[in-house]
Amino acid sequence: MVARFLTAAALMLLAVAPALAGPARELCQSCHPSHYVERGLCTTCHRGNPASDRKNIAHQLLISGRYAAFTLGDSPLLRRGGRLIEQFACRRCHVIGGRGNRLSANLDHSVARKAPEAITESILHPVQNMPDFHMEESRSVMLVNALLAEAGRQKAVSGEQRQIVHFDRKGTVGKDIFSRTCGSCHRVLTARLGGLGQGDAGPNLSGLLSPHYPATFRENGRWAERELGEWLKNPRQTRAMARMQPVILTAAEFRELVEILTVESTE
Repeated sequence: MVARFLTAAALMLLAVAPALAGPARELCQSCHPSHYVERGLCTTCHRGNPASDRKNIAHQLLISGRYAAFTLGDSPLLRRGGRLIEQFACRRCHVIGGRGNRLSANLDHSVARKAPEAITESILHPVQNMPDFHMEESRSVMLVNALLAEAGRQKAVSGEQRQIVHFDRKGTVGKDIFSRTCGSCHRVLTARLGGLGQGDAGPNLSGLLSPHYPATFRENGRWAERELGEWLKNPRQTRAMARMQPVILTAAEFRELVEILTVESTE
């Protein structure tokens, strides 16, 4: 009985010993010189695990120096990254900084759970249904810094997340109105039917009927149901040099197209 009590007491002491000893010593500086010490611990800017001297553990989800510029406050690099988010209309498919369409991965969650290099790779080599922006790596680094900054302004990521799965429909032509009338020139990512269309002659229409699509209608106007109907009726009446031919749809077909293009936005 006494032996059991002593064993239990020893195990309890071992369990609380780390807490009594205070915070674990950062082992990062055993390999890396210190810098920006006024900003606090290494993990403040770089994440990682400072309690391990095993590289694969210490560098888990590490933010390397070129991706840590967002932690230094407002800067030209960070402002350029923010402009790239707007220029490429990333929010037409993604939630960024709590705002955007829920057509694809929530990037506030992604940058918290993936290494920045993985995000850059997905920009340089887009996955299925994502437009190829032909972006240089230097600009993608700016953009990822801006994504990290936007995510950092949000509350801690928690709770169950909806997983969006878009099955590969490559080489197939759907029976929906978009595939039949628009898909030869355009592509779109939709909430209900996934990726549609096979053409790259026209712009990607993902998020068209949302506040996050580029304002490319007449005089920098936003696209909405009325504007879409006007454009389809006669594109050259809106833009004199438009290459697109009129698309004549019945009321039912137009309603189906609007339903396909409508997305769920945080707004």
